[in-house]
Amino acid sequence: MYLKNIDQNLTPLFDAVKKYIDDEVIPFHVPGHKHGKGIPELMNYLGKRVLNMDVNGMEDLDYFNNPTGVIYESERLLADAFGAQKAFFLVNGTTSGIQAMIMSACKPGDKIIIPRNAHKSVIGGIILSGAVPIYVEPEINEELGIANGITVEKIENTIKSHPNVKALFLINPTYYGFTSDIKTIVEIAHSHDILVLVDEAHGSHMYFHEDFPLTAMKSGADMSTLSMHKTGGSLTQSSVLMMGNTKISPDKVKKTLNLIYTSSASYLLMCSLDVARKHMSIKGRELLENTLQMVRWARDEINKIEGVYAFGKELVGYPGCFNFDETKLGINVRNLGYTGYEMESKLRKEYNIQIELADLNNILAIASIGDVKENFEALINSLKDISDKTKIKPYNKINFLPKYPDSIVSPREAYYMKKKLVKLSDSEGEIAGEIVMAYPPGIPVICIGEIITKEIIDYINILKGENCQLQGTDDPLVDYIKILDIK
Repeated sequence: MYLKNIDQNLTPLFDAVKKYIDDEVIPFHVPGHKHGKGIPELMNYLGKRVLNMDVNGMEDLDYFNNPTGVIYESERLLADAFGAQKAFFLVNGTTSGIQAMIMSACKPGDKIIIPRNAHKSVIGGIILSGAVPIYVEPEINEELGIANGITVEKIENTIKSHPNVKALFLINPTYYGFTSDIKTIVEIAHSHDILVLVDEAHGSHMYFHEDFPLTAMKSGADMSTLSMHKTGGSLTQSSVLMMGNTKISPDKVKKTLNLIYTSSASYLLMCSLDVARKHMSIKGRELLENTLQMVRWARDEINKIEGVYAFGKELVGYPGCFNFDETKLGINVRNLGYTGYEMESKLRKEYNIQIELADLNNILAIASIGDVKENFEALINSLKDISDKTKIKPYNKINFLPKYPDSIVSPREAYYMKKKLVKLSDSEGEIAGEIVMAYPPGIPVICIGEIITKEIIDYINILKGENCQLQGTDDPLVDYIKILDIK
């Protein structure tokens, strides 16, 4: 049950690991580096204490797959911090949480509504669960050339067309910061006895300041998974799974998680979750207030620069944008004559700045509690310098988001079918036997089981021409693609 009036200053797991180190325990247990002695080069660089913390399950440190001690207590604090009834540590990123949510909510053949701009991990969850996806197209911002959220109307129409749907999957927020009307959508879904699962990979910070969009737990969603490492301060690969209620049995969720994640969880990752939860619970609002002030100032300053546009809350009210997460600093660069990919490369090579992602029209910088004003000043000054050295052009947008293709074979069925390799240029009209996606953000251009269209081929070739990082195919150059061998 949700706990009230518990002390968020506590870090049970972190304290137990520190005591283990202070006790100078002799380690006749894995990992084999034995407190760093077996890998001195790494220990000399990282420091002895980091390697000392890399330990394994034991009575005083608890057991990840069946916690009853300090991990259990830390997970209870985690649930309380996020207003959830139950919480689980994840050490394989939000990917494992998404897959566990779908596998816990759906059995083979169950239908689940999914936005077509969902992350690749959703397709993995579909394959593992045997669920049948009902895709909903997000709204498209034609000027920026990016996908927004899902409208209430599309959800209502989809439910009417598929009255036996078991679950609904939402993204809150999207990579670019857009959110749907999650509260209304949850209410509609629940009125039809549909479970609501939410991907909040980019929204863990939104729980700790009132100026952010509504969160999954506050909206009444059944389950949510969050990348604490992305915006909450923990180490990369550490995430959390939240349960808003017990419509799905917590024991079932626990058993599902034990199917897909390791039995040798990193105590470094779990301790980082323990400490990041405390940090956000105690200081999160103050830290996020400072972050918001900086990013608001930066957005205003960037919008004074000729040729660039840092979009934000002015887009609220457009289709698919019910609210907006201001820490997502998306910047349209097309008036400078650059693609986002070119701008990303230019910023890194000439100004030593690495942004989060790029697309054909935009770049995206992520603001967080770890930023300082000097970071934003460097970005602003770099964009000013580029603008001053560039002849401003009429808005030369590349608005080529292809229409999402039809799904012919379910992902699970397609995954197990015989496949053959063909040239990408010869694949039009065939059924994809693998996923093609730009990474980041990891949203499939085409999913396994979907019809390959000329539009899709042309779009992949555009991305290849921009040296975009394409993943999911056996051929790393994506000159070839696997198709279902059904002839």
